Amino acid sequence: MPKKYSIYQLIAISLVAALFILYPDITWLPFELRGLNHSDWINHVYFFVFRYISFVVLIFFLVRINLHKLTTTLFKQRVIYSTLIAVGFYAVYGFISFLIFTRVRHFGSLVLFQFFMVSILTSLGGHIIILYHEKRKKEQQIEELIVKNLQSRYDALTNQINPHFFFNSLNGLTSLIRKKDDEMTLDYVNKLSDVFRYILQSDKKGLITLNEELAFADSFRYMMEVRFANKLKYTIDIDPDALNLRLPVLSILPLLDNIVVHNSIDSDHKMNVVIQTNSENELVVSNPVYPKLTVPVTNGTGLENLESRCMLLTNKSIKVENDGKMFTVYLPLI
Repeated sequence: MPKKYSIYQLIAISLVAALFILYPDITWLPFELRGLNHSDWINHVYFFVFRYISFVVLIFFLVRINLHKLTTTLFKQRVIYSTLIAVGFYAVYGFISFLIFTRVRHFGSLVLFQFFMVSILTSLGGHIIILYHEKRKKEQQIEELIVKNLQSRYDALTNQINPHFFFNSLNGLTSLIRKKDDEMTLDYVNKLSDVFRYILQSDKKGLITLNEELAFADSFRYMMEVRFANKLKYTIDIDPDALNLRLPVLSILPLLDNIVVHNSIDSDHKMNVVIQTNSENELVVSNPVYPKLTVPVTNGTGLENLESRCMLLTNKSIKVENDGKMFTVYLPLI
């Protein structure tokens, strides 16, 4: 539905449009007044004012009806309706002009043409405006559908991470319980609680700052360092200027988790994970490759999931390099 125009806007449109319609009469008026006596001159001016007011009133009603009353998108129906109203005004105008001013000449073909033009132009204007608003309405509906679709896809991708990470974290907790180290187990549970709190709150977030994501990753880092003792460590080298750049929430978790899932980490294969930024505004996560003898069974999330979320939220893709010795992932920062 087109927006409601105020009464003052409609009056302004009517006043200007009436001048446009009566332009031929305005240009001819000085020639008509030439040579007339005072009484005829005054009468002629009064009649011109009457004509102008008549067209202002007609245009006002037609514009108001076409913008606020008629909702049809069929131009033919709009023209018929406007023409019927114009014909009614034309009859009233002719009756008054003949009765008061006895101006039969001004009830002829030119005036009829002017009334016809008013009905056509107001119908056309109303038709264009309602089509424009219909187009904008459809565009907004399409945008809303796109946003809802992207949000649904994003939520589905994020929800995949939770069970993936959950089962892997329980493995670490199980190993600590077997060691019967109550203090370390308690710290592990506290950090695990922080991690899950962050994950559960991630459905309310899309893009977050690198600083927030690194703070979350620090809890995960602690859990993994406890789980693997001195066999796993993290080297973090982040440019302070990059801390306010943004990336999809839970971007680092699947990378760090996959390192543990897909690599052997023991005394003979000590893992050093490097997290840093480069000059191209990318977060770089790299680790040596120590493939397990048995291919791990996963639920298929990981990099594919992260790639999809990056494309949805940043319209940029991640880059992966694997030369058999080093595995490196480049995450775009915006």
